[in-house]
Amino acid sequence: MNRRDVLKSVALMLGGTFSAPTLLAMDHWQNPVSGSSAADFVVTDNQKLIIAEVAELIIPKTGTPGAKDAGVPAFIVMMLKDCYKTPEHVSFLEGIRNLEKKDFLSLTVSQKTEMLKQVENDTVEQMKAYQVQQTKMGDNEDREQMAAQVKGLPYWRLMKELTMLGYFTSEEGLKSSFDYVPIPGKLEMIKLKPNQKSFAY
Repeated sequence: MNRRDVLKSVALMLGGTFSAPTLLAMDHWQNPVSGSSAADFVVTDNQKLIIAEVAELIIPKTGTPGAKDAGVPAFIVMMLKDCYKTPEHVSFLEGIRNLEKKDFLSLTVSQKTEMLKQVENDTVEQMKAYQVQQTKMGDNEDREQMAAQVKGLPYWRLMKELTMLGYFTSEEGLKSSFDYVPIPGKLEMIKLKPNQKSFAY
């Protein structure tokens, strides 16, 4: 199974679909493109701490590993740097800088949660604008030039997608949600017992 198939499986498991930029990023991960714009994406140490904290709030450590345990923060930075294009770099960094300006790391857990809820509410409107932007680009002959000038997928959508993707394609995330069977036996229908995990092969 290639990475794109893994991504589709994770999306279905989570009850939704991933955005076009994330699907394209997975293709770039599997088939690196020369002339990457990775130099456009530079994250400071403080911003990396914010990324880690936000990821952990999305998937906190409980009886199972959290996002930090699964290496999700480093995965997010790697994916953005190596696999996404400049518009997503711009929108993601803008979102991180906004949290940085509000001194996100110094807040209490409840204050951080409330701030992220507001970011999510704001993202609803940002996604509407993003969809309109994509439609106009599709009708425009100069779409590549236009694409270089616009913002990419909103920060919060990128953050959530990459957190989920990083977690559920990690060994820790996989084992926390499924009973992992590296060498499966015969394929047969079984009835899961209450609270029994599904199987992943």
